[in-house]
Amino acid sequence: MAILDILEFPDPRLRTKAKPVTKVDDAIRQLTDNMLETMYAAPGIGLAATQVNEHKRIVVIDVSDDKSQPLVLINPEYEILSGEQEYDEGCLSVPGYYETVTRAEKILLKALNRDGEPFEMECDGLLSVCVQHELDHLEGKLFVDHISRLKRERIRKKLSKDQKERVKVR
Repeated sequence: MAILDILEFPDPRLRTKAKPVTKVDDAIRQLTDNMLETMYAAPGIGLAATQVNEHKRIVVIDVSDDKSQPLVLINPEYEILSGEQEYDEGCLSVPGYYETVTRAEKILLKALNRDGEPFEMECDGLLSVCVQHELDHLEGKLFVDHISRLKRERIRKKLSKDQKERVKVR
């Protein structure tokens, strides 16, 4: 397994819309394993393939406290079942920033698992938020797109400056 590089906002590659996976094979399984390792190392609770510059409809999630319940979602989609909830969201591609975002409270998730088998599950609470957040990535959206333009620009400028500083240090 390998730890992959995570793209950071405002990298334009984060705006790429992911393409469906046509065949779940060993290469896709290897990618999901690498994504899980990357997510755990970051540390985070969700990671979309778009964030590691793989523009495929793949997401990995683990919201368990002990990191024992990894979910691999291939070609995921969801439908809203009920309610709304507000959550302070952060993102591995927007390091150091957290903002309140309103999402659906309960959703029905449909996806293929690591072996390419279809499954469905109802999600609520943090898992629901995480699924919606990660599926946004597959559409080229970030959580900062759900906040005011002023806040988003402030974050973009600060992260761009930080990235330039890191390049100078190298």
